[in-house]
Amino acid sequence: MTVPTQDPGINSGYHPAGAPHTADEVRGSSLGELLRQVSTDLSTLMRQEVELAKAEIRQEGKKAGKAAGLFGGAGFGGYMVALFLSIALWAGLSNVMDAGWAGLIVAVIWAAIASVLYSMAKKNAQHVRGLRQTNDSVQQIPDALKPHPEGVTR
Repeated sequence: MTVPTQDPGINSGYHPAGAPHTADEVRGSSLGELLRQVSTDLSTLMRQEVELAKAEIRQEGKKAGKAAGLFGGAGFGGYMVALFLSIALWAGLSNVMDAGWAGLIVAVIWAAIASVLYSMAKKNAQHVRGLRQTNDSVQQIPDALKPHPEGVTR
């Protein structure tokens, strides 16, 4: 068992993080004790927010990594299909026209497909969301703890 090296809280009464103090405890405390308690609570809050962000990033990173691997495999398979279908189309068109023109037609078809896929990807990229849980919990921090530079005088 460890023994605390500092005073455990206001008026030596132990309160878990986030537990409210009674009005009598606050009235009987010095300004230094109150500021130390606020500092401790703020420090605890910030540590918890950082831990939440780390956990959320790890969780979302694992999902994204798995999805990226699966997309990579599917992309390679799709590439092979597209390659051999393109060669087959080129060979088929070569029976009716010059091979150079047939290759150019296949390339133009692929350019059109690529431009459509690019525009779809750009539209989807705009809908990527950030760390929603962390952002929501940070929004709940009271306004008193947020900096207000326009009201600060030195």
